[in-house]
Formats: sequence, structure tokens, C-alpha cells
Amino acid sequence: MTAVVHTGLLTARLLRVFVRMPVYLFMNLVQPMMWLLLFGALFSGVVRLPGFGEESYLEFLTPGIVMMMALFGSAWAGTAFVEDMSRGVMDRFLASPTSRGALMVATMAYQSVLAVLQTLVVLGVAWLAGARLGGGVGGVLLLLLGVVLLTSALSAMSNTVALVAGTQEALIGISQLVSLPLMFVSSAIMDTRLSPDWVGQVARFNPFEWAVVVGRQALSDTPDLGLLWGHAGLLAALAVVVAALATLAFRARQKAA
Repeated sequence: MTAVVHTGLLTARLLRVFVRMPVYLFMNLVQPMMWLLLFGALFSGVVRLPGFGEESYLEFLTPGIVMMMALFGSAWAGTAFVEDMSRGVMDRFLASPTSRGALMVATMAYQSVLAVLQTLVVLGVAWLAGARLGGGVGGVLLLLLGVVLLTSALSAMSNTVALVAGTQEALIGISQLVSLPLMFVSSAIMDTRLSPDWVGQVARFNPFEWAVVVGRQALSDTPDLGLLWGHAGLLAALAVVVAALATLAFRARQKAA
């Protein structure tokens, strides 16, 4: 129960910062919106490629853009830890009875709230641009589940980097090094069946691809529920494992302090 209370209080702390500076919500939307509208228009003709299997590239692209936004947003999650460490706040937390797990889960919950709000904006813009996504309300909720699972797993990874490296420069460098390959070795932008064989093989083990599959199936008129829930289960397992391992990184921070 103590860990739950600590998680609630720490999440509320982060949300208060967001309420004071809501512009952060929209800053992370700029690039995904550009990709959605520009790529959706520039590459609309790829649906005519043999084997693509979709009638609208914008509808194909939208789940990928949603997950890209979650990817890039969660990659910066460790920034909060870096700021707390630079101000001495983290050391005070670690010297207190504050639950280490709560510190980790609170940042994951906070990033998930932002990702959900941003996802709803992207879906609204996609609809205005002409995308007619199937799945209804239930499909949107399943898409949001995929967003939360991906955000949680990658936020925990980002927090681990922040705790171990301890600097903003290292966090930025490692985040860029990891995020871009995850994005391009997936079906977010192009169906992997039209990519080189090795891309499809690697994508099978790519957590970002798992999230894209969940999102695309969730918004499909005829979803493959086995595929959807199978990949959602992989994401959930990854989030739990990474969060547990990331919590152990607090020990490295205490030794370095």
C-alpha cells in the first residue's frame, strides 16, 4: 500500500509540472504531425505497389505515427531523473523511505498520460485529413493500451540510462542511437513485406514493431485478435521486466552519490 501511495504522490508531482508548462504536450506533437501529413500525402501512391494490401496510405501510416510519437516521447523520460539528480532532489529521495519502485512507476505513468493525450490529438488530425479508421471506440482503446505499454517499457529504459549515465548529453546520445533504428526496422512507415527480408526478420524482435502491430490491428475493420493480444502480451512482459531491472539502477546511483 505504501508503494501505491508513493506512486500516486510522485505521479501527481510530475503532472503538476506539466500543468504549469502544458506547451510540452504540443512540442512533442510537431514532428509526428509533420510526418503524418507530409508522408501521408507524398507517399500516398505506394498503395498501388503489388502486395501492399492497403487502400489508404494515411490509414496505414496513422498507427505507426502514433507509436513513433510514443517512442520519441518516452526516450526523453529520463530527463526528469537527470534534472532531479542535478538539483539534489534524487539524493534526498534515495535517502528517504521513498519506494524505489514508485519512483520508477510514477515516471512511466506520467509519460503514459502525456502519450494518451497526444495520441487522441493525432487521431483527430488523421480523421480530419481523411483517414477513416476502423475498430470504433474499442479499437481506439486497444490502440491506447499499446501506446501505454510501449511508453512504459521505453520510459523505464530511458530512466535506467539517466540513472547510470547521469548526464543529459549521454541520455540524448543513447536515445537517438536506439530510437531511430527501432523506428526504421519496423512497419511503421512501410510494410515489411515490401522491404528486404532481413528487415522483416529483425522486426519480429523489435518492441516498437510489436506496438505498431497492436495499433494497426486495433484500428483494423477485421483485426486479428490473436496477433493483437500476442504482441500486447510481449509488450506487457517487456514493460514489467524492464521496470524491475531499471529499479535496480537506483543502487548504481546510490553508489555514485
